[in-house]
Amino acid sequence: MAIPFPRSEPISGAEPESPRVMRDRVNGALEHAWRKGWLQRPVLEPGVLLDAASGTSGLSDFGEDNGWRVRLHLLCGALQDEADLTGLGTTVAFGQLVSALATRQRAVALWQRHPEIAELPITSPIIIVGQMRSGSTRMQRLLACDERLTFTHFYESWNPLPRWTHRVLDDRVLRGWFALKVAGFLNPRFSVIHPTAARCADEEIGFHNIALFGSALEAQWRIPSFARAGEQADAEPVYEEFRRFLQTVRWLRRERGDRPWVLKVPQFGQDLEAVLKVFPNARLIVLHRDPVSVVGSSASLVYNQMCVQSHAVDRVWIGREWLRKSLLRRDRTATARQRFDGIQADVRFDTMHADWRGEMRRVYAALGMSFTPAVEKAMTRFMNRRQHRRLDQHRYDITDFGLSRKEIEAAFAMRPGPASRLVGA
Repeated sequence: MAIPFPRSEPISGAEPESPRVMRDRVNGALEHAWRKGWLQRPVLEPGVLLDAASGTSGLSDFGEDNGWRVRLHLLCGALQDEADLTGLGTTVAFGQLVSALATRQRAVALWQRHPEIAELPITSPIIIVGQMRSGSTRMQRLLACDERLTFTHFYESWNPLPRWTHRVLDDRVLRGWFALKVAGFLNPRFSVIHPTAARCADEEIGFHNIALFGSALEAQWRIPSFARAGEQADAEPVYEEFRRFLQTVRWLRRERGDRPWVLKVPQFGQDLEAVLKVFPNARLIVLHRDPVSVVGSSASLVYNQMCVQSHAVDRVWIGREWLRKSLLRRDRTATARQRFDGIQADVRFDTMHADWRGEMRRVYAALGMSFTPAVEKAMTRFMNRRQHRRLDQHRYDITDFGLSRKEIEAAFAMRPGPASRLVGA
C-alpha cells in the first residue's frame, strides 16, 4: 500500500530493545559454547562447506559448474572480509550455505534419475518485473488468485526438494513454516515488511539462494565485492538452472496441463536480458513506484535483515548501495525491454493503490486473458485480508540512510528510462 513520506516514527533508526537484547544473549551463548568447546565454531570456507553439505546429503556429486563454485569462493571471502558477522550471523550463514549446497546435490541426483524433468514445459510465464518494494508481492498474490495460473509457494522456493514425505505430510512445508518462525523470532519486523506463510505465493528467491546468486544474499550481508562480481557476470546459466527448478517443482506436483507460471523476483530487473533469453515467450508486467519510496523502503528492508546478523550495520552505506542498485536495475530493465518484442504491461504503484480492480482489468486485457467475476471475487478476498494490510505498518525515514528526496529524485532524473507503455494509455 502507499506509504506517505516522510514518517515521523522511523523504524529503521532505532530497533526495539527486546529483539536486540535477545540476539545479544544468543550471540553471547554461542561465543561461550565455542570457547568451552561445547560447539564447534562454523568455518566459512569453501572446502569446509562442501564437506558439510556432503555429510548432510550423503552425496558427493554437485553437478555441472555453471559458475556456482566461483560465486562460492567470492562469497566466502566477502563474508570473512566485509560482512562483520556476529556469532549468530556466522551460524546462519554456515547453515544457509550448507543447505543450499546439499540441495544442489539432491537436485543433481534427482535430475540424473529422472531426465524427463528437463522436458516439462514452462509456457508463456507471466514475469513480474519491479524494484524491491514496488508492489510486486501484491501483484503476484493477486494473480495467484486466478486458478488458470500457477505460482511458487514459499516452501517450494526455499525447499524445492523434499527430504521425506509421509502421505499428505510434506517436510518442505514443515521446514518452510519453521524457517518463518525462526525469522519472526529473530526479527519481528519481518512479518510487517514482508507478510508471508509457508503455503503463500512467494518469490523464487530461494532458487537464487541455491545458485549462490544475487539479492538472496546481498540483502542479508554487506558483501559489496560479491555484489559487483555478480553484476558483471553472465546470468544466463543461473536462469537456465532456475528454469530446471521450476520444472522440478512442476514434476513433484504431478500437475497435468501447463498453466502459465507467475514469476516474481526483484532481481529480474537487474538480469532481465538473461531472463528473457531463457523465457523468450514470457509476458511482462512491469511495475513502477516513485523512486523515493523504492529506495527508502528497500534500504529499510535491508537494514532490518542485516542488523540480525552483523556487529555494526552502516545505514548510510545501505542507503547509497541500494540507491545505486535501484538505478542499475532501472537502467538494465529499460535496455532489455527495448530489445523485447513480447507482451509488456506497465502498472504504477499509486494507480494500483487507487483502483486495483481497474488496473487488473487492464493488465488482463494486455495479457490476452478474461477478467472473470470469479477472479475478481477471489482478488477482493485477498485485498481484504488482515495479513495483506500489515504492509501499512511499515514505516521508515530516508534520512536515517543519509539520503534526501531531492538527492534520490535528482539521481533518477539524470538517467531517465525510456517512455513507459502504461496499460490503458
